[in-house]
Amino acid sequence: MNTHELNCRGLNCPMPIVELTKAARKADPGDHIVVTATDLAFRPDVEAWARRTGHEIERFEQHETEQVVEIVLSEGH
Repeated sequence: MNTHELNCRGLNCPMPIVELTKAARKADPGDHIVVTATDLAFRPDVEAWARRTGHEIERFEQHETEQVVEIVLSEGH
């Protein structure tokens, strides 16, 4: 298992999800991707992405100006 950090600060919708999708394609099942984003629409977008792709959101943190989500990649992504 590897943990990949993805900095999406300053990117607006849909770019954080586009970058997350690219990172997920390069990673292995069981890997974690930690995304930091400032886009206000990121939370609903990443929740929809996880439902659609079958990946699991392990944690979500809301800070003043940014959000951090940790995703565990599932098999067959």
